[in-house]
Amino acid sequence: MTLKIRITDGTAPYEQVRAQISEQARSGALPVGYRLPTVRGLAEQLGLAANTVAKAYRALETDGVIETRGRNGTFVAAAGSAAEREGAAAAQAYAERVRRLGLTEPDALAAVRDALRAAYRD
Repeated sequence: MTLKIRITDGTAPYEQVRAQISEQARSGALPVGYRLPTVRGLAEQLGLAANTVAKAYRALETDGVIETRGRNGTFVAAAGSAAEREGAAAAQAYAERVRRLGLTEPDALAAVRDALRAAYRD
């Protein structure tokens, strides 16, 4: 696992950790079942506070990307289906909300494209 934190990036370090682990898990660079370093160990490797890494791990666990098995450690979860279900539910909630707000379909799609470009920018 290779992570690079760019302090001058403007993105919070915990978000950089979260995004990089998520991408590596999604791409298969981190296979299902891969054991991640401890919070303290990864924090030391990256020169970050343990709370920063812990926040990233909590977000990844909430997203279904990783799972904590108590004293056994933290592992890359069998993603895909859980993440896809949550993504579909979020998309459905968004569609219902923008319809109630009176946005047209093209306007709603444009808002999503803008948000995705901002979220996925390097």
